[in-house]
Amino acid sequence: MTRNTRNTQNAPDATSPGILVVGGTGKTGRRVAERLTDRGLPVRIGSRAAARPFVWEDPTTWNGALEGVGSVYLTYYPDLGFPGAAEAVGAFSAYAVARGADRVVLLSGRGEEGARAAEDRMKESGARWTVLRASWFHQNFSESFFLDPVLAGELALPTGDAVEPFVDADDIADVAVAALTGPGHTGRTYELTGPRALGFGEVAAELSRVTGREIHYRPVPPDDYRAGLREQGLPVEFADLFGLILDGRNALPAHGVREVLGREPRDFAAYAREAAATGVWNGAVASAGT
Repeated sequence: MTRNTRNTQNAPDATSPGILVVGGTGKTGRRVAERLTDRGLPVRIGSRAAARPFVWEDPTTWNGALEGVGSVYLTYYPDLGFPGAAEAVGAFSAYAVARGADRVVLLSGRGEEGARAAEDRMKESGARWTVLRASWFHQNFSESFFLDPVLAGELALPTGDAVEPFVDADDIADVAVAALTGPGHTGRTYELTGPRALGFGEVAAELSRVTGREIHYRPVPPDDYRAGLREQGLPVEFADLFGLILDGRNALPAHGVREVLGREPRDFAAYAREAAATGVWNGAVASAGT
């Protein structure tokens, strides 16, 4: 008999507290929800388009999203370091604990001082918390804001010669599921990275190799990048996130993936090969992006 995953995702059963995945259609949330569902666990997707909508800016939606829920995988869009994020995360976490969802696994940003404020507000809620501080995702190049530049053949970014130990979203999801379902993770903070640091020139070379076409990296001044964001109607605060890698604070790989899962994280080269095989980088881009 085939399990009805649609019903499983939207209606926790009567015997087990549900797990709310806030941002359940995003890069990590989608993967977390899939893994939990595959285990037969009751999952609710927290998003604007869900059967029970979840909207950060509308606290009246929180009650319905939390009904029957005992644990939460918590992500915040666009970023925990943005203005208002700490207050929203703190208010929601306190509300969730009051409603009986006292286990919270928060996706945070590695080296982000603004994100630390959101972590602290979440901890003040009284939740049984776990914090996942992640590096930038591999999947930013295939599912997010670096996709259009890759398709256009040029990564024009304000990153200079800085390096980043990019982490795979699948590794983050595996760690999140372990923290949501297993013992020993309460009160722990894990730093999640890939096995090695790469400069954006090295990223461009790897993407060129797997796609069979030239993809270049061009450093640009931060002000030019901000202007490009404004032209696209995107938050200029995204430009500030690049400062997190320019000063080298995140350059060294960490060992959180191995600590939790007992294996090494996936390397960027393996991700790039698998992503290229899907054809995601075969198309043309309508607008080159920033």
